[in-house]
Amino acid sequence: MNATFKRIGLNTLLAGSLSMFVATVHAADIAVMSDSPLEPALTKVVDLYRQQTHNSVRLVFDPSPAVKKRIEDGEAADVVIVQPDFADDLAKSGKVSVGDRPIIAHVGIGLGNRKEAPSYDISTVDKFRSTLLGADLIVFNSVKSGQAFENALERLGIAETLKPKILRTTPNGIFEPVLEGKGNDVVAGTIPLIETTPGIKLLGALPGDLQSTLTYTAVIMANTTQRDTAEGFIKFLVSQAAKEAFAANGAK
Repeated sequence: MNATFKRIGLNTLLAGSLSMFVATVHAADIAVMSDSPLEPALTKVVDLYRQQTHNSVRLVFDPSPAVKKRIEDGEAADVVIVQPDFADDLAKSGKVSVGDRPIIAHVGIGLGNRKEAPSYDISTVDKFRSTLLGADLIVFNSVKSGQAFENALERLGIAETLKPKILRTTPNGIFEPVLEGKGNDVVAGTIPLIETTPGIKLLGALPGDLQSTLTYTAVIMANTTQRDTAEGFIKFLVSQAAKEAFAANGAK
């Protein structure tokens, strides 16, 4: 009887070990480099992907221009998520594969200020203009989202009037001047980053046709050693579950 139980126990142990081995064999590890504004949403999407596939994903975030330079300088990844024009440049240089580049998300531009500051209503063009004219400092970056905001100021006809109040920064430097400020300071940037930056609150999206969105596409690195997993990851990014997670975290 004892020998029978021992055999059963041994078989159970071997079966469990085999299951663990199979799971380990099938699990994969990929590296993904992505534009920073997608970080709040993409992190949630990747959590879902890990739960469903048990694959490991290492995420690296930087603004699209920095991602492009890092890759051109030789940094390795399996999947790259950037704005389409940067993907075009990387394809021309042979760094990413030429082929389908699905659009995975869009991110809007918004306005924010310190959490303890007044909550201005910017839901209409007139209210938005009034809020900007009443600000002491307006901070936005020097890349695409900042250019979109600058275009909005020009369309409103107040770009020159606001010029003494404007501070342009690096993509990652827009929040610090507002957080350290004491006046009626506002920051313009991508909505997900405004919503998730401690000490900052979102006043709202740019109203009406002043709004413009940043578009993101996913591409496979040309020299990836995990092509099948990378392709599967990109397919997941355009799945219904991923779309819902993106939308729930500020990227549609």
